[in-house]
Order: sequence, then structure tokens, then C-alpha cells
Amino acid sequence: MSTYKSDFLNILASRGFIHQVSEPEALDALAHSSAVTAYIGFDCTAPSLHVGSLLSIMMLYWLQQTGHRPIALMGGGTTRVGDPSGKDESRKLLTEALIEENLKGIRAIFGKFLTFADRGGNAIMANNAEWLNKLNYIDFLRDIGRYFSINRMLAFDSVKLRLDREQELSFLEFNYMILQAYDFVELYRRYGCVLQLGGSDQWGNIVNGIDLGRRLHNAQFFALTSPLITTSSGAKMGKTAAGAVWLNADLVSPYDYWQYWRNTEDADVVRFMKLFTTLPLGEIERLAALKGGEINEAKKILATETTSLVHGREAAAQAAETARATFEEGALSADLPTVEVSDFHPRMRLIDAAVRVGLVSSNGEARRLIRGGGLKVNDKTISDESHLLESYDVTPQGVIKLTLGRKRHVLLKPV
Repeated sequence: MSTYKSDFLNILASRGFIHQVSEPEALDALAHSSAVTAYIGFDCTAPSLHVGSLLSIMMLYWLQQTGHRPIALMGGGTTRVGDPSGKDESRKLLTEALIEENLKGIRAIFGKFLTFADRGGNAIMANNAEWLNKLNYIDFLRDIGRYFSINRMLAFDSVKLRLDREQELSFLEFNYMILQAYDFVELYRRYGCVLQLGGSDQWGNIVNGIDLGRRLHNAQFFALTSPLITTSSGAKMGKTAAGAVWLNADLVSPYDYWQYWRNTEDADVVRFMKLFTTLPLGEIERLAALKGGEINEAKKILATETTSLVHGREAAAQAAETARATFEEGALSADLPTVEVSDFHPRMRLIDAAVRVGLVSSNGEARRLIRGGGLKVNDKTISDESHLLESYDVTPQGVIKLTLGRKRHVLLKPV
């Protein structure tokens, strides 16, 4: 049972967000007595964030909901370097144009969760390119670099684990933790930010920022990290056989997003409701009591609530209805994901079609699924690896319905 006095830490603790907190009593007292400004950084390595970033976004959401000020820090500068935490190899260096393009896609998601100052709220969106891209290297080394011990930096997991596995760590990446610490100080100077949130793999980087703040400004900074979330079976959040579960609708449709959450393992439903929805804890406890086949109703609620936050209530309801019609009535819904295939022709191999529409990532995977009875054409299980799609497979609606397992459907539309 949580013993925190502040609403912010109480909610985070009761919903399962907290892994580590630096000086929890002091942070709790501060959050109880005044508004705290806190931030999380998001590097711009892709055109969208994915489900793996949702935990961080939800922490910012609850921060604002409990009367504090969140900063969503876009890593326009640090993306040029690449965070080595948890990585076995260097990230591909991105061009300025691509970083800026990625920024546009990432910014859009935060308006769904936070109310920014220009819309009557107090949330801030910052970009560390504003200060990092202007740094004078020699001045930076003299003014900031002298506070960092190489011995200490080598002991942090983000560096140590890479070296222990005998994987190369470039000098560029080695600087990342210094830049992240500098971000913390810069946000303190600009906005009075004293708390950095992040995943547990960021603890070392955040602690560096706390130390730098004390040395430069004699200021008290705080760290709060969340656990790294995996499913009960050990799978990483946000990844499927088809790839990352992106938050932008142009990369993953609301229907596919709904299905991702609908397929949650039984043991994860209650935990994910606490972390990834805004449902009251009392309602979650009621749903936690469901047993047997009734757990599927809880999964549908989880799917609808998570989809509502990212894509809106209407899109979530439409995804739920599409799923119901597809599974309960065997209907062929126009709302199912549709992939146009310009070179479709009679006698096209099913394995090629499955790859083209994104159901599988390779011909070999398609063959394995067919052998195991895992692929269907227009709801008919196909067991022949050499199966060919014919013109009569095209339904009156002008599509061919391809199904992976029981729940993943894609409409192939010849054009």
C-alpha cells in the first residue's frame, strides 16, 4: 500500500509505474506542497513513437493530471548522437532533414495526452537542438566535461554492458550521458525543472544530471524511473511478428492497434489496465475478478480504452465493432486493414501475397504458418504451401481476405 502524501507519487505507485526514486521523501514533500516541473526525453529515431514509449507518456499524463507541469523534450540534438543504453551497436546516424521529419510525426501524439500552454494548459514541448546544436565544443568541455569522471562513466550499465559484450562503443555515443545531464540542467535554468522521469535503463544517465545540477547550481534534482515492461511470456512491449506497434495511425491502423491490446495475455490484463488506461482503480479491480472466458470482456475493454487515448473514442468504438462483426458474424468489414496490390494476378502464390500485405515478414515464415494451419484465404484454412490465389478468390467486394491465426485479418485489394 502506498504511503506517499502527494497525489502524483500515490497514483504512480498504486498503478505500478515506480521502479526507483531518488530521495523519495524529499520528492514526495515537494510534490505535496508545490507544483513540480518534470521532463522525459524522446529521441527522434523514427517517424513515430511506438507502444514501448507509452509508459513514459502516461507518466507525463498523470503528472499533469495531479497539478504539476510536464515537459516533453524532443531530442533533436541528442538524436544526432544516439543513446547507447541497452544497445549492442551504434545507431545509424540520421540527417538533419530526417530528424526534423521524424520530429513532426512524434510531436503529434503528445497532444492526445497533454494540454499544452497554447491550449490552456501548462505542458511544454521543448527541443534540445535549441541549446545542444549551438554548443562550442571547447567551452563545453571546460565548463561541463570537467565534472564527469571517466572511471564513474565506465561503471554505468549503458557503457559497461556494451564493453562486457565486447561490442564497440564510439566516442560519440560515450558523450551521450553528458549531453543528457546537460539537458537536465538547461531545463532547470529555463523552466525550473527538478525531476527527470524515464525507464529503469536511464537511471545512470539521470543520476549524472542530478550530480551536475548540484555541482553547477547547488540545486536539488530528482530521478524517478519506471520498470521495463515485458509481457508475462517475456516478450518486449511494442513488438509483434509484423514489426513495431506504432502510435501514428498512418503506420498502424486503429483496428490493428485495438487488436494488439485485445491479444494481451490473460496474466497481463490487469497490470496493463493500470499502466496504459485511465480507468479508475476500483473499476480495474472489478474487472480483475473476471475468470475463464469472461476475461475476454476485460481484454476488449483494455483494447478500447488504450485505443481511445491514442486514436480517439470514435475510432476505438469502430475498431471494436469491426472486430465483433468479423469474429462473431464472419462479416467482411470494409474497416479491416486493406492493402492495395498493383501486380496481383491469377495464380499468385499465397506465400508471396502474405508477405506483400504484411501478415508475415518472409516466405519461410509463410510456409511454416501454412504447414501449421495458420493461414486462411476468405476464412478457409490453407494447408498447401504451393497454394495459388485465383481470380475467383476475389470477393464481390473486390478483395481477398487473408487471415493469420484467429485474429489478424488483412484485405488484399487488386488494383
